[in-house]
Amino acid sequence: MLVSLQSGTFQMTPAEAFKTIIGQGSDKQELVLFEFRLPRMVLAILIGAGLAVSGAILQSLSRNDLADPGILGINAGAGFAVVLFIYLFQGSYQNLGGSVYILPMFAFLGALTAAALIYSLAYKKRDYTRSSRLVGIGINAGFSALLIIMQLRMSPNDFMQATVWLSGNIWGANWSSVLAILPWIAILIPLVIRQANTLNVMRIGDESAVGVGISLERSRLLLLFLAVALAGASVAAGGAIAFLGLVAPHIARRIVGPRHQVMIPTAALVGSLILLFADYIARNMLAPSEIPVGIVVAIIGAPYFLYLLIKTP
Repeated sequence: MLVSLQSGTFQMTPAEAFKTIIGQGSDKQELVLFEFRLPRMVLAILIGAGLAVSGAILQSLSRNDLADPGILGINAGAGFAVVLFIYLFQGSYQNLGGSVYILPMFAFLGALTAAALIYSLAYKKRDYTRSSRLVGIGINAGFSALLIIMQLRMSPNDFMQATVWLSGNIWGANWSSVLAILPWIAILIPLVIRQANTLNVMRIGDESAVGVGISLERSRLLLLFLAVALAGASVAAGGAIAFLGLVAPHIARRIVGPRHQVMIPTAALVGSLILLFADYIARNMLAPSEIPVGIVVAIIGAPYFLYLLIKTP
């Protein structure tokens, strides 16, 4: 984290970064650290945790190791809702005082729409592993097409803003952005951890869940709601960052095993670290220019996805 705080166009040594944190830095160092880099780092931690936990829920619900809010179209639904918001307030949405707090709600509604389509078309068939994957790919393609249509109707400035945001971007993060997503992550992840026993049993199979007295329909809807809310809030804050919800739960399972009591917090930590690392690469690879962090995550996650695709029967 200290490396992330010290790196960027304005360079600081680790000692200078540490002194600035404890209040012994210059005015310029304090401005750069506390107003630009620290909120960006905190936002990356929150987004990474949200997407990772959302992916872990979806993988356990569908018993599909390839499930991910990006692959299943949930991120695309959230992205479409945010782009629709930008379109409705062309040229003025950034001037709306509460827009940063409204965006997560728009994204949640879009993600919820995508999830409802998946649930009605795939889950009702009770063939989660195959159906959810196929339906999710179709929903992802459909929302992606709608996104293109919406972008073509935008003004040039809003078009560029939407394009950069859809690539996955946390540039320009501030404390308002952090406060907009913090309640979603801080409240929802503990709720997911409380459902760890349910996730453990549902990962095994429906028969086992029914056998221990779990209400399948109610539990599935609750967990799907939590996954959608986490993904929607994360997409609203950082754009459509693909593969993070796929990779982080897998790494967490390899480290601590499949028990969700420890796997969920570990996945959140892994997701945060991956996004921090990707943001570090995005800021420094072509400095002073920046690469959208979503592109860096895709470069990291795509090979792992192909590996899982080949390995999964």
